[in-house]
Amino acid sequence: MAVSDSLGTEHTITLPAGPLRYRDLGAGPPVVFVHGLLVNGDLWRDVAPAVAAAGYRCLTPDWPLGAHTVPLPPGADLSPPGVARMIADFLVALDLTEVTVVANDTGGALTQILMTEHPERLDRVVLTPCDAFDEFFPQPFTALPAMMKIPGFAWVMAATFQVRTLWPALLGGMSKRLASREVMLSYTRPCWRDRAVRRDLRRFTAGVHRKYTLRAGQALDGFDRPVLLVGAGQDRVFKPRLREALAARLPKARQVVLADSYTFVPEDQPAELARLVVEFQRSG
Repeated sequence: MAVSDSLGTEHTITLPAGPLRYRDLGAGPPVVFVHGLLVNGDLWRDVAPAVAAAGYRCLTPDWPLGAHTVPLPPGADLSPPGVARMIADFLVALDLTEVTVVANDTGGALTQILMTEHPERLDRVVLTPCDAFDEFFPQPFTALPAMMKIPGFAWVMAATFQVRTLWPALLGGMSKRLASREVMLSYTRPCWRDRAVRRDLRRFTAGVHRKYTLRAGQALDGFDRPVLLVGAGQDRVFKPRLREALAARLPKARQVVLADSYTFVPEDQPAELARLVVEFQRSG
């Protein structure tokens, strides 16, 4: 169901945790994209091509967060530190060095864990609106880990997402500009159709806890590489205090805020985000 043409050639790689599907576009210094819960690499469909056209190799994996099409084995570690380790293993498997990571939403929390536990191959990081410190998950999603433990809840949620007339109500708070039907189906269909994908989603979500982002937050002052913090001017989920707290902990951080955007900056302001990523790369 993925919108793969704009994101390059599709591959599947086997990591220690299991198989991972990704797309590869362009040539040059590597940029790896990390999406959040219940979306996949299609989130970056209007960002990665513009970055690749500027002279970078853009890699957009479908991380196992509920909209992926290649499930992991039942024994895979899908805790937040386990998925952060998958990101690190992906960089090792492709022998990527001096990597720029661009992250959004839940992917930002995973990237903060990566920055503090597996920073070796990172050169710089772009964090768009994301979980941090005491908000993992934020309101109104704080009850989701407990609800995912209820038998059948994941299927009911996935089935609800198939009702297209509900898409604005269910996802409108994350993006001002709802994605096309094709993209929305790439987000919502895998969890509904595949029991193993729902299993992955349950295992990850049930393990989410703010202890992971609090621990990472306390260690961020040891990450001495450049970080760009991109805020959304009309974000309804992540408050400016989180971005400011990240800036206070990171020695080489700078902030910028994009107007006319909710949490999903890659959906609402893809051209501006791509421009910022490229400028950040070229800033030395």
